[in-house]
Amino acid sequence: MSNPIIRAAEARDLPAVVGLVRALADFEKLEGPDDAAARRLADDFAAGRYSLLVADDGERIVGYALYFFTYSTFLARPSLYLEDLFVHPSARGRGVGERFMRALAKEADRRGCGRFEWTVLDWNVDAQKFYRRLGAEILPSWWICRVTGEGLTALAR
Repeated sequence: MSNPIIRAAEARDLPAVVGLVRALADFEKLEGPDDAAARRLADDFAAGRYSLLVADDGERIVGYALYFFTYSTFLARPSLYLEDLFVHPSARGRGVGERFMRALAKEADRRGCGRFEWTVLDWNVDAQKFYRRLGAEILPSWWICRVTGEGLTALAR
């Protein structure tokens, strides 16, 4: 297996990415995307609702980073938000995650972003160490708020 390259995803990469999203869900002990969600991921990719980098080792896709842009009113600049970063266990330890993070930082810089942000699970100590090593600050006083499903529908009424 060659050292994976980081590149922009193409539509043909989506089935492999969905497989990796499902592997990430297994790792996080969550339910992964069903077939309908996989179709929406492909449709939303085609519509440009998010951007996607992949790690390609020449034989298969071994990692992905899904991101999109938000906006900081305090900085009056866009922010790059990393939704998912996942490297298949078989490809870990070869610098793929760091290369993803550097590619994303370059994209944020190129786009004039004031921030590059993401979340990390409180129990994922290895990821926290990795992010700190890259210079990230883990903010203890910011909490994620979420409304989903029936709660979202009720709030929208």
